[in-house]
Amino acid sequence: MKTWLITGCSSGFGQRLALAAARRGDRVVATARNVETIAPMAEPFDGRMLTLPLDVTDPAAARAVVAQAVDRFGGFDVLVNNAGYALFGAIEEATPEEYRPMFEVDVFGLIETTRAALPVLRRSGGVIVNMSSGAGIEGRGGGGYYHAAKFAVEGISEALAGELKPFGIRVLIVEPGPFRTDFLGRSIAMAANAMPDYAASSRKQYRETGNGNQAGDPDKAVAVILRAVDAKDAPLHLPLGPAAHAIAERKLAAFRRDIDAWRDVTIATDFDAP
Repeated sequence: MKTWLITGCSSGFGQRLALAAARRGDRVVATARNVETIAPMAEPFDGRMLTLPLDVTDPAAARAVVAQAVDRFGGFDVLVNNAGYALFGAIEEATPEEYRPMFEVDVFGLIETTRAALPVLRRSGGVIVNMSSGAGIEGRGGGGYYHAAKFAVEGISEALAGELKPFGIRVLIVEPGPFRTDFLGRSIAMAANAMPDYAASSRKQYRETGNGNQAGDPDKAVAVILRAVDAKDAPLHLPLGPAAHAIAERKLAAFRRDIDAWRDVTIATDFDAP
């Protein structure tokens, strides 16, 4: 039996993962900004699921949730940082009032929840699952702020993996492609200042046509995440779905072309030998 602490359980992967873990017999602390939206989830599980309110941008709230998880279940051994949303729009289009709140949730919220959880995890080991995205592998026009947030999640996670290995804590970076959750609906904000100059790179049409038509089955994705959490040899990076794998392969090939193209020029930058 594992004990999970999961953020962002009001919908999407967070909700599905909380339910899947509880259904297999694990204990779950499921959190959401508005706890009333998730309270009914706990009813079938005979006290094995605890639902709590959590605004991940509030460090004190994160510490309080960790304390309640310890009080109820004695601790936890899996932390899932799932809370987040996306902002679509060109870099010039979006305003600080639009993009800064996204970074507060997607990046700084993940940091604060992780910092609150680490004193518990360091005592017994465990797994940190950070929900990134295919958008954290490759940047594309029309979603620069969201790409930047997920790139930050990737860097934080890779650093954590090195820092926490001596404590027996594994880190798993989950990088989903398009899955049929409501991510393209309620979990995306659009920059209000839509400029005609950037119409060619706009993600608006992708959102409108893609929502509800994504090829990925989220229940299959959750099954893979559960398997990776249980496995001792799971990789650090876990692209989910053929689209995410295609993004990763494309990024690797492009990066290799860049490295090779100017290799002789760019490595000749040390001081001359005496």
